[in-house]
Amino acid sequence: MSDDSRPSTEGQGAERPRPQFGEYATAEEQRARIQRPEVTEALEAGVAPQPAPTPEAPAAFSVPATRGGRVDRIVTFGLLFYGLFSVVTTIVQLLNFPEYAERGAQMLGVTATFTNLSAGYVWGAAAAFVYGIGWLLTAVFTWRRLKSGRLAFWIPLVGFVATALVAGVCITMALVGDQQFMTAIIDSVPN
Repeated sequence: MSDDSRPSTEGQGAERPRPQFGEYATAEEQRARIQRPEVTEALEAGVAPQPAPTPEAPAAFSVPATRGGRVDRIVTFGLLFYGLFSVVTTIVQLLNFPEYAERGAQMLGVTATFTNLSAGYVWGAAAAFVYGIGWLLTAVFTWRRLKSGRLAFWIPLVGFVATALVAGVCITMALVGDQQFMTAIIDSVPN
């Protein structure tokens, strides 16, 4: 009786059993299969094979992800909450654009009346929409970055700048649409 757990095929006239793990393969066949002859040679010599070196990524393309800590989270949430308060108050003001424009002129020391009401309400609503969507997108990107544990305080700052630029274009379009209002502001600027 043998220690082999495989059934004996001797005397039955059957072919030898199909190899499962390369046990009947020659050294050449094994090398051809694994495509790493140095491993087979090392095993035949009774030495442990050396692991293949892993290629390193080029330094120009790999940016180490910095981990955001407690201070980053506090600053980030502070910026988001300040931004939310600012966006809500700005949206309320922009929905009454003629008053918003006249208050801006008063801050410059100019007495002017905004008369292009239809353009003012349309562009004011567009600017309010931009501020709302801008804050929501900023909050989503910030949340995703915080969830991954990376530094995120800069996202509300970049979101504010991008949103303010687009909303500023909308506000400018409304102001430029009223020639009398713009003339009063331009005339008040000292030469």
